[in-house]
Amino acid sequence: MTADDRTPAPTSPSAPEAARSGAAVADSAFLRACRREPVPHTPVWFMRQAGRSLPEYRRVREGIGMLDSCMRPDLVTEITLQPVRRHKVDAAIYFSDIVVPLKAIGIDLDIKPGVGPVVDRPFRTREDLRRLRPLEPDDVAYVTEAVGALTAELGATPLIGFAGAPFTLASYLVEGGPSRNHEHTKAMMYGAPDLWADLLDRLAEITAAFLKVQIEAGASAVQLFDSWAGALAPADYRDSVLPASAKVFDAVAPYGVPRIHFGVGTGELLGLMSQAGPDVVGADWRVPLDEAARRIGPDKAVQGNLDPAVLFAPRPAVEAQARRVLDAARDLPGHVFNLGHGVLPDTDPDALTRLVEFVHEQTAR
Repeated sequence: MTADDRTPAPTSPSAPEAARSGAAVADSAFLRACRREPVPHTPVWFMRQAGRSLPEYRRVREGIGMLDSCMRPDLVTEITLQPVRRHKVDAAIYFSDIVVPLKAIGIDLDIKPGVGPVVDRPFRTREDLRRLRPLEPDDVAYVTEAVGALTAELGATPLIGFAGAPFTLASYLVEGGPSRNHEHTKAMMYGAPDLWADLLDRLAEITAAFLKVQIEAGASAVQLFDSWAGALAPADYRDSVLPASAKVFDAVAPYGVPRIHFGVGTGELLGLMSQAGPDVVGADWRVPLDEAARRIGPDKAVQGNLDPAVLFAPRPAVEAQARRVLDAARDLPGHVFNLGHGVLPDTDPDALTRLVEFVHEQTAR
């Protein structure tokens, strides 16, 4: 990326300007929906909205590794802003990766194209826990810098911080990379429950520290991604995973920002994920949104849940499926429109822009 491509460093706003911006963010449709308050329209954002579906993303990332990209505040700022400029979404999500805090504390890992995070020495014994030291703010100073730059640029648009949930991080560490069956992970969970509990507890502390850095720098909400939780039976989630996720949510509760929980293939876990303590629970497309809301409970906002593959269909079909989601959400006190998982890499960006416009138009109050 050349100097001309970079977002100029923002100037610090004056105190009155900062106060006005903060009030506007707090009154945004996204944060109002998270708080289950009346909204001018249903807010929209997309998981993985900043990424490979955007040609401008591919241009600025060319020749730069994923983890290196996450550690460059100028690049993080530009990539995070790209979908806000293009799609006019109601929230930005901080561009990073769930393994960034692990890399920051010295875990030897890399993100390999076409594979995902790969850990050099998988965790299998109690001795391995010594490699998980606490995360300090200085370990991720680039996050603080990037969030500060973003909040200055975003104005009234909220910024969502995020982190990987303890179970998903543990799975990467124990398996050594992505896994279809999670056999080593489950072997530890069943066969060495004390070691497993200590591993998740340590990861909960690291995750909470990472979220605190983002909130203290200016993030208006946070999302905890439990990408692999759908591999678990409800009893295993309740007994062996929920306590660590609850610890993360409890740790950031004093900040008063909305906390979102999301996992893939977690239809049978939605009620338990709600018990972990979030304010908003995301549902993937496998469960109708009204049924997902019933499972989640009446005291939470709901996020979701259009199938990402629908965006490859003709525009009338996309709008018909989006209308089904909106109809299912009609009686919910808080709904954030999103996909049921991340934007697929080959998605037409114009389809996303049109979807945002459609949801805003259909739900204008």
